[in-house]
Amino acid sequence: MSATKRSTTSTDVKSTMSTNWLGAYGNFITKNNHQVSQIESTLRSLTYIIPGRFRDAEIASESIHSGVQLLSLYHDTLLFRASSKLSQPSLANAPSPHKRYIRFWFLKSPLYRRVAYLLQIVNYVELLIEMAAKRRGERMRWRAVIIIEAIKAFCKLLLLRITKSRPLITPVLPEREPLPEAPTDEESAFQGDDSGYASASGSPQQSSPDGEWTMPRTGMSLPTLPSPGDISSYLLSRVLTADDIKPAAKLVNQLQGSAQVAEILHILSPLAFAVAMARSKNKRKAWAPWVLGLAIELVARQLRDRSLRTTPLEREEWSRRGWALGWWMMRGAFYENITKSMVEGVRRRMPSLIGGILEDYEYLWENYHFSTSP
Repeated sequence: MSATKRSTTSTDVKSTMSTNWLGAYGNFITKNNHQVSQIESTLRSLTYIIPGRFRDAEIASESIHSGVQLLSLYHDTLLFRASSKLSQPSLANAPSPHKRYIRFWFLKSPLYRRVAYLLQIVNYVELLIEMAAKRRGERMRWRAVIIIEAIKAFCKLLLLRITKSRPLITPVLPEREPLPEAPTDEESAFQGDDSGYASASGSPQQSSPDGEWTMPRTGMSLPTLPSPGDISSYLLSRVLTADDIKPAAKLVNQLQGSAQVAEILHILSPLAFAVAMARSKNKRKAWAPWVLGLAIELVARQLRDRSLRTTPLEREEWSRRGWALGWWMMRGAFYENITKSMVEGVRRRMPSLIGGILEDYEYLWENYHFSTSP
């Protein structure tokens, strides 16, 4: 009996310690969010440009890249929780329609939140899983690719269902928002009393990084005056548009008829391409999988809603998808028969350092499906 009590007490102590460590780590990330973002960006850039990243130690280097992405996702979660506790942003710092829309569904639906996290995690580790599966043969590799594409398609269809047949807006998670930095000890020493007046040094009591002055009693902010040559842009930045006063759910219309079919086809296109590639005998030079995948994408674009009721956020999303069609030049038979020779010609004309990095990416594009998959 006493042994059971001791084991229970030991478990409780370990749980409390882990909770305290996580809390301390969360506070550190929140207070130093700008520096943390810079470190993450530097690490992410290094994994992109280190020569020889993809050949001899491809799994190790991709593990570092995936680890940085997952750690960044955890930091995004911590910073989102911290930003949710802050007051509403001022008109000058009003969130974009994308941030408002994603934040609305993220806070409203716990299921949306879980599915969006799952989809993002799969996107971060898909290439690493493909590299590990390839070590066990091509058949195992393509089986892993199909399973991952099926999971992604299922998550997207589920998000389509959760949002009541609204098109998928990417990214599906709220983007990181910089938090105002806490004042340092030296800055705090110059702050006055609660009367709201400046201290003896003449400096304002509460000033944000963008120059706005925050009144200590009401918490309202006063913007800085514009320069004489920038008055027009200053006034335009404070003009309300239709999207600024719309409810967040109305920023994207519900799909009906052919528009809903177009969204489903867009979601299923990568899965159809992967299945066709897996069944093809000559996977590198067979045109059928490439034509099938691109045809589904083009049909989806033709069936999409082009009426006047289309919102700016929807047009922005379809514009992004239009640019993403360029990746089809780096896939399948088109890359093997056309793009590959063009890339090699460009590489030969580049300096040795840049040419070496480009050669590493050629190896990635030729051997891995998820290096060019959306």
